[in-house]
Amino acid sequence: MLMIRAIVRPEKSDEVLAALMDAGFPAVTKYSVAGRGKQRGIKIGDVTYDEIPKMMLMSVVRDEDKDFVIQTIMDTARTSEKGAFGDGKIFVSEVEDVYTISSGVKEGAVEEAA
Repeated sequence: MLMIRAIVRPEKSDEVLAALMDAGFPAVTKYSVAGRGKQRGIKIGDVTYDEIPKMMLMSVVRDEDKDFVIQTIMDTARTSEKGAFGDGKIFVSEVEDVYTISSGVKEGAVEEAA
């Protein structure tokens, strides 16, 4: 299993969530974050904003769904055909274990036993 963390523009987050839901990936954690990329923030007139508000969307998916989910996020979060600075980043990392708190069941345990 893989964790996909997508940092997107706040105005695009609901659109990305809807696209993931429509694609069959409804399980997402969403929260507000602030940060900056290579451009080190943004300068508007005399004011420099070091940290820009973004939304982070986190989802755990099966390995075989990775490319589809990433492409869905990129297609939806991109602000134009070519994209623009500040559209965001996607990070992918391995998930060692997943447990459901209410039942105590380790997810994927049935697949591992087979």
